[in-house]
This record gives sequence, structure tokens and C-alpha cells, in this order.
Amino acid sequence: MSPGLFQSSPPDLAVEIDAERVVAVRLAWRGAAATVSAYAMEPLPAGAVVPSLVAPNMADVAAVGRAVSAAVGKIGGRLRRTALVVPDTVAKVSLIRFEKVPASATDLMELVRWQVKKSAPFPVEQAIVSYTPGVRAADGGQEFIVSMAREDIVGQYEAACAAAGLRAGLVDLATFSIVNSVLAGAVVPDGDWLLVHPTPTYATLAVLRGADVIFFRNRAEESEGPLADIVHQTAMYYEDRLKGRGFSRVLLAGNGDVPGVIDALRRALESRLQITVENVDPRPGAQMTDRIEASPELLARLAPAVGILPRERKAA
Repeated sequence: MSPGLFQSSPPDLAVEIDAERVVAVRLAWRGAAATVSAYAMEPLPAGAVVPSLVAPNMADVAAVGRAVSAAVGKIGGRLRRTALVVPDTVAKVSLIRFEKVPASATDLMELVRWQVKKSAPFPVEQAIVSYTPGVRAADGGQEFIVSMAREDIVGQYEAACAAAGLRAGLVDLATFSIVNSVLAGAVVPDGDWLLVHPTPTYATLAVLRGADVIFFRNRAEESEGPLADIVHQTAMYYEDRLKGRGFSRVLLAGNGDVPGVIDALRRALESRLQITVENVDPRPGAQMTDRIEASPELLARLAPAVGILPRERKAA
């Protein structure tokens, strides 16, 4: 599903860099079946990573690189290539519809870049732009999910990996990677479903119709009121503007760093939406080895790094 900020043959190592820590995950493959063979986490100093769409995210890239090196070092092995997961707020995500789609990939990219240029918060010439097809309309129109990020900002995350001796050949956003961890299972969720992804610095809501994103919203933490209220507004928009008939599932990707916060949010969402809210579980796409105790908190923390790998391997 994910557009990805870069595409290439996928590695077996994934690194997620967010505002608080580095997470490294290694997968082992037996045929098409993936297993999380090792993982490690390394905390970051306060302010080391400040996710932003329009400003540099790292004051000291080398310091972040040392955290990446420490996390990957705990995993062990000869690892040189990595998939890289970055915060959602690094990119602007748009859903764009075209009535007619150019036959040429080059012409389509030019059309996409021209379209996003209208609302870009920085010159599109400075941007990495990628897209993936979304919902196809009955009248022949096609929707695309488009990601746009400043090349120099993405370059900081790549440089932190390079400082650890890694080459990031695949870069994607945290929420897209979590979605991919859900879609990597054998069964794609039926109907429309909602993913709620809160973090200490931002929160993202995504509505999917099967495997297709039909709504994506990101906001700074608490900048627009309580998250439960934003979810309720999203549900109303979904019903009124997207002709939604109700969510078949609601998934919560909270990592539970602050005791009780995620459980309180779950109760609030269940009260507002009148549906059971489930924790994201990446194991349908990648099982854990027996020595890894798969608590709900750990599964949520590993979901972005786990999710970026299986779907891209299948697509490669």
C-alpha cells in the first residue's frame, strides 16, 4: 500500500528513528514466512530529533548516528543495508484524484508534482515526491496517495544511518509502515477500518477501505484538542463526506510509554465510536521468536519497523 519515499530491493533490517528512540528490527525469512529474529532499542537525548516538515530535524546528526549504531550493535550480525522508518510529520501526505491517468509513468509523476505544488509548504524542486494508486472510482477516475518531503530533511535521517555504517535504500513513514504490518497478514481487513496512531509529538488517523487509504490526517499532539475528539470528528467526516457505512475495525497503535494513557484513550474511543478498539499486532506478517516476550506494548513499539519489511519484500 505504502508509497514509500524511496523504493529498492528490501533488506532484512529495519531502523525506526523517532523523537524519543531508535528501534532496530531484524527479520529472518523461511520462504515467504517472516520471523522477528532480534530487536533492540536505544533512547535518544531530549531534543536530538524534533520531527518537522519544514525545519531541520536534527541539530547533531552524529549523535543520532551513535544511537543508531548502538541499537544495531545490540542485534549483531553483518548488517549494511536497512529500511528506514521516519516520523509522519517529516512528510505531507495528500490524496489526489485524476479523472484520466497518463499512460507514461514519467508523465504521471510530472502531473502529480504539478498537483502537489499548489499546496506545497516548500518549493517542490526541493522535495522527494512519491505516490501509490488508491481507490479506483466507478467512472474510471483514480485516486493516488502522495507523500512529499524535503530532500534535505530526509537526508538527515539517511545520514544518521550512514554514520552507523548503514545505507538506507528504502524510506517510509511510521503510519504507512504500521498499515503495512496489518496488510502483511494473510487476510486484509474487510470493509472500512480506522487506524489511530498517537505518539508523544504527533497523532495520525488513517481510514482504509480494504487495502486502500481513503483518509489521512496528521496533527501535532494536543494542538487541536483531545485526540478522542479529533477521532470523533474524523468519524463524522467519514460518514458525511466519504459515504462511510461504519468501521469494521478500529486499531490503536499506541506504544503505552506513559502508564494508563493508552488504556484511557482506548476507553474514550470505544465510548465515542461504540466499537471494540484493538491493539495493532504485527505478528500476522512476522512472527516473534520464542525468546521474545510479545507484550502488547512491545508489539506496538515494533510495528513500524516490522511493517516496512514484509510488504516490500512481497512487492519486490
